[in-house]
Amino acid sequence: MKSITINGSKRESVGKKATKALRNAGKVPCVLYGGDELVHFSATEKLFKPLVFTPDVFTATIELDGVKYNAVLQDIQFHPVTDAILHVDFYQIFDDKELTMDIPVRLVGVAKGIMLGGALRHNLRKLKVKGLPTNLPDFIEADITELAIGNKLYVTELRNDKYTLLHPDNTVVAQVRMSRNAAKAAAEAEN
Repeated sequence: MKSITINGSKRESVGKKATKALRNAGKVPCVLYGGDELVHFSATEKLFKPLVFTPDVFTATIELDGVKYNAVLQDIQFHPVTDAILHVDFYQIFDDKELTMDIPVRLVGVAKGIMLGGALRHNLRKLKVKGLPTNLPDFIEADITELAIGNKLYVTELRNDKYTLLHPDNTVVAQVRMSRNAAKAAAEAEN
């Protein structure tokens, strides 16, 4: 997995006044969960942009006063008007402890149904996956070349031994549907 380094500083006071002062200074209050104790820290808002505004999945290496923590983004809060980052929650990861993440799905190939005039519908762009952090992929590759008009690609076809997909077996990832143009062409061919 790709990783981003976030340099921050621990914070002692965690009240409303302290957080407001941090935000006015251009910093974001953060919390790191999952370890022995909660770690409250703050970091500059610019450091979060490559982590937040991307479809890819990243792990974060958080450096606080010389101590490094490996973590993943758990939750983020935005200002309702300005979209400024208000608060970030991280979850500490360990190499021997399983983790649940949303991994993006990348479709590969051109479906046969599209060549015949069908329309591709990408139903799930991310899949909830559980596994060890070293076994989690950057993305899940889904081959759609064999999909004809009316066919669907199910989650069961994307299973892997390294991780577990946390979706029901009948969940549709992508499908090729009949488009209006293909329906007209089929009706004209019958006449």
